[in-house]
Amino acid sequence: MLLDELAGTLVLRPYVVGFLAAYLVLAVRDLGPRGAAGLLVWGFAVAFAAEYASTRIGVPFGLYHYTGATRGQELYVSNVPFFDSLSFPFLAYAAWCVARWAWPAASPARTVAAAGVLMMWLDVVIDPAAVRGDRWFLGRIFYYPDGGVYFGVPLSNFAGWVIVGWVILGGYALAIRGRRPSGSPRLGVLLYYGILVFNLAVTLWIGEWALLAVGILLHGMTFLLLCSVGGDLGTAALGRRPASGELPRP
Repeated sequence: MLLDELAGTLVLRPYVVGFLAAYLVLAVRDLGPRGAAGLLVWGFAVAFAAEYASTRIGVPFGLYHYTGATRGQELYVSNVPFFDSLSFPFLAYAAWCVARWAWPAASPARTVAAAGVLMMWLDVVIDPAAVRGDRWFLGRIFYYPDGGVYFGVPLSNFAGWVIVGWVILGGYALAIRGRRPSGSPRLGVLLYYGILVFNLAVTLWIGEWALLAVGILLHGMTFLLLCSVGGDLGTAALGRRPASGELPRP
């Protein structure tokens, strides 16, 4: 039964499997095998705890419920689909890569703070698309009983994403005692924007034009901001050499 449900997860959620595989390849190169495994396990545990609490007492994401429509077809941990909590580690890692790439000289605490916000910024597209999962291959797997002001999603959800991102990456940073990863975050930036493009494509597919426009606008402005104020990302995007006193790209 367990193996059947795990196999069902692989079949029903190939996009999650693909992003997870990309995470494993990139994070092993960047953080080493132990670091990649540690972030995956820790991130899953934090995300599951947050989802378990939110579906019962509404903290930290706001109150929502899983429908259980795919129970028996894919793996669940208690009332939470396994794939959902499993997504948070690679989302956190991708956002952390963007923060490290944009501000290579920033302290670990500031990098974690920025990464939590960048992870939430992905969710301005992800969650509204997921709420409409009955219109694409995700399916109607969850709902907010009271809806929400942002395309059916409550604002508390986004606050919860920032907090969860901070806990995942802050806990990992403490575990490695603030040491900088020895690898490069550059390919992790591509993972971040790959996830974004996938979700924008979903909004296009289901004809959510307003959400598509908002997602493109918000992320386009964010990218321009990163290029204008970020060290390494701005240097790469603008095609210039680091000025005197700037750190070269890793």
